[in-house]
Amino acid sequence: MHRSAPRLTRILACAAVPVMLVVAGCSSDSDSTGDKSGRTDASAQSPSAASSPQPAAKPTPSVAPAKYTKLPDACKAITGETVEDLVPEVKNEKGTPGKSSDVDSRGSCAWNGLDDNGVKGSQYRWLDISLLRYESDPSLGSGEQRAQANYTKEVAKVKATEGATSVKTSPAAGVGNESTAVSYGLKKTGEDFKYAAIVTRTENVLITVSYNGAGYAGAKTPTPSDLMDDAVTASKEAVAAVAAANK
Repeated sequence: MHRSAPRLTRILACAAVPVMLVVAGCSSDSDSTGDKSGRTDASAQSPSAASSPQPAAKPTPSVAPAKYTKLPDACKAITGETVEDLVPEVKNEKGTPGKSSDVDSRGSCAWNGLDDNGVKGSQYRWLDISLLRYESDPSLGSGEQRAQANYTKEVAKVKATEGATSVKTSPAAGVGNESTAVSYGLKKTGEDFKYAAIVTRTENVLITVSYNGAGYAGAKTPTPSDLMDDAVTASKEAVAAVAAANK
């Protein structure tokens, strides 16, 4: 009984003041005694929800910039002197360029000629070059990495030439960063053609030089080793042309 008297006195006092004051200062005894049910929404939030930091934005991957940003004119990547030496009686010494929508990313050129000696036989030669440049891309890798990946594919592509026989591969030392020589035979127009191809990577650029020939009307068929030596010469010139175009 003695303990309930103060409570009754407090209730009567609160009834005598405006409603707003009752709400503010005369709430239930549980508030004044610190009942946990009276916590505000902010204090009721879980510690993890209130204090968890916002996730940081993922950084954009960075790759090394491509060393070479453009390609030389494919028809000028091999010197005129070398073209005349490799392609006897060349039809167009300036070469026939391939079509390209982006000459800084891809280009090609071809030359052919027939040294006709009548009944003594004739020699036919074909020389072509293709250039592929790879740009750096955060989602794909650096230009050099992309060129390395496609270098192997280009070598496999040459080796898989339809109808090719006696396919042989070997490293082509001293040409670019890495280079592979591929030799094979191919029957065309009733003659046995010999092919020598060099696939080269120089930084972020791939170069493929293909050189082939045949003897007509009893003329001697060119040897694979001779063709390969000439293809290496043309490839070295192309590597130098790519470097010169980016100075």
